[in-house]
Amino acid sequence: MIQPRKIELLAPARTADIGIEAILHGADAVYIGGPSFGARAAAANSVGEIARLADFAHRYEARVYVTLNTLLYDEELKPAERLIGELYRAGIDALLVQDMAVLRLDIPPVALHASTQTDNRSVEKVRFLHDVGFSRVVLARELSGKEIRSIADAVPVELEVFVHGALCVSYSGQCYLSRALSGRSANRGECAQCCRLPYTLLDADGRPLIRDKHLLSLKDMNRSDRLEALLDAGVTSLKIEGRLKDLSYVKNVTAWYRQRLDELFARRPEYRAASAGRVECFFEPDPRKSFNRGFTRYFFDGPSEKGLGSPDTPKSLGEPLGRVLAVRGASLSRKVLPCTMAMGSAFSMPKVFSKGSGSIGSRARRSIRSKNLRSHPVRCFIATTTISSNSCCRRRAPGAALPSTCCSMRFLADLR
Repeated sequence: MIQPRKIELLAPARTADIGIEAILHGADAVYIGGPSFGARAAAANSVGEIARLADFAHRYEARVYVTLNTLLYDEELKPAERLIGELYRAGIDALLVQDMAVLRLDIPPVALHASTQTDNRSVEKVRFLHDVGFSRVVLARELSGKEIRSIADAVPVELEVFVHGALCVSYSGQCYLSRALSGRSANRGECAQCCRLPYTLLDADGRPLIRDKHLLSLKDMNRSDRLEALLDAGVTSLKIEGRLKDLSYVKNVTAWYRQRLDELFARRPEYRAASAGRVECFFEPDPRKSFNRGFTRYFFDGPSEKGLGSPDTPKSLGEPLGRVLAVRGASLSRKVLPCTMAMGSAFSMPKVFSKGSGSIGSRARRSIRSKNLRSHPVRCFIATTTISSNSCCRRRAPGAALPSTCCSMRFLADLR
């Protein structure tokens, strides 16, 4: 009898507490930054906190990976070597690595994963990483399903791919924009996110074609409708981006993908979850209610996908609440779309004006409260609303009783 292939749902953890909640909401593994040398300098954690997370994760046969994925200076090699030893003794399951110098260090037998920062786009690159000792390779986000399959067929190494979250406009590990403009290197965990800033596009004669738009800012990835194709292509680990994301984001998105995968496993018995235990959710996960800039599958179906950018704002778009039908002076009419709201929900309403063509633009935003909802055409944001303590997930470990209490969940909005 052929054993089912284990499939891992990998969630981000800014802190150990967020990592614990990710596991309770269905993650098979979490990745987290250590005290230093991580590609998100603002998401550092002590070795003691990581040990606490690893102890909790292993109860569910879930794994903990630590990011050590910056480029290292020569004087940092010995401190990195000592840190790896401490992390190994803390019980971590693998390191995410960018700098090949780690292979030359005197380190314990911890599994090494090649970070997406190593720019893994070809069969040749992935084969090299496998040959030098990496047990897993995180592929570039830009690869199509066909390219992922070709790598999986050619190299016997675990493949990890991103399925959800923010997208960089450049290949990971190959972007030097932040370093050039601000002195903060993305390869040192200090990206200033210059790609999210507004720019003006000029023609060859210096005339502005587009003014003050976020021309380099991409939408967020969402491949929840391509999970089966990814598994059939040979992927082992499905990764959610977001080591700077808050607790509510991680809970909501992790639970969403857990449900999609469990539905898939129910009809595809050749696949199964990589960890143990059963997850029960007491809310309806929906990634549209968490931070997002609009969604794209990026290049999974090939390079022809349109509308990859989010030029109007690098901030969260929220849920559509209605469609403007007409503008008449200072008023307008709109068609209301379905939108689930809660007490205390807030909205962002653009200051609307008409142009010569009759199109609508936006120059400023202000927030209003839901009591006046019917008189305004608005875009919906889920506000700082605490959902009932029953609106969460709980997870039963093998042979263990369900916990008697459940966590609360909070959806937050960016109302700027």
